[in-house]
Amino acid sequence: MKLLPLLSLLPRLPRPRLSSALLGATALELAVLAGHLVAYPFGLTPERRPSPRPPARPASTGTDGPDHGGTTPPEATALPFAPAAAPPVVLLHGFIDNRSVFVVLRRALTRHGHRHLEALNYSPLTRDIRIAAELLGRHVEEICERTGHSRVDVVGHSLGGLIARYYVQRLGGDRRVRTLVTLGTPHGGTAVAPGAGVHPIVRQMRGGSSVIEELRAPAPGCRTRFVSFWSELDQVMVPVRTACVDHPDLDAVNVRVTGIGHLALPVHPTVAAAIREALEAQEAGEDTATATGSSTGATSAA
Repeated sequence: MKLLPLLSLLPRLPRPRLSSALLGATALELAVLAGHLVAYPFGLTPERRPSPRPPARPASTGTDGPDHGGTTPPEATALPFAPAAAPPVVLLHGFIDNRSVFVVLRRALTRHGHRHLEALNYSPLTRDIRIAAELLGRHVEEICERTGHSRVDVVGHSLGGLIARYYVQRLGGDRRVRTLVTLGTPHGGTAVAPGAGVHPIVRQMRGGSSVIEELRAPAPGCRTRFVSFWSELDQVMVPVRTACVDHPDLDAVNVRVTGIGHLALPVHPTVAAAIREALEAQEAGEDTATATGSSTGATSAA
């Protein structure tokens, strides 16, 4: 099995006893929550979108206007806009959250050359994952049209990952999404969902919901590559491995994260480095299992 290069080089530290690990993860979750509450108001409004690139001005032939003191080869202005090699990265937050959850991850990706990142907000009043997925699809089409790219990468935290998967798997989004990275996403449905009896979209995250059952349906030919991060100390995912992508038709790598909980997944530096490695992989599926014939790989991050 060929794994993500970065992850395979991570040191294997002795695993702490569950009690001390859980205590440390809980303390980290509280610290992350406190920091996120401070940043939360700054993410309530949608981020400003860059203006579309203006069309190239036709080259002057020297007969249609005054000479401005220089000549421009016709081919220099006639070339169409050529996008950078890396596709845009779309960041999608979880339930009752906003784009501020990705401040740390965004900074990490930007430092390593990802210049086009867009964090999307969807309304907490959205009552159906399907509707949110349709909205994501419209955003992705607009981003592709504006940037000149035909595909994007998506990173989704918790519910955001489930919305993105529904778009990819059920709405034809696999033609637009090259890689989908999910962080603590209830792919198989979670038994712990606060407010499940109140908010319809949270009920859809429970095991056996109509949305979860739709995602179990066959998805032959799906072109998107999945990288799913799950934590053994994620108290929101019950059971914890529900955050793994387990589907025979999907090209997926499941990455086990140790020592952190649900809220820390988008902000932990090791996870951020592994996300960057996943997005920079050259070919879809290059780190999935080949020797066993399985389409679902597994690895871990300490």
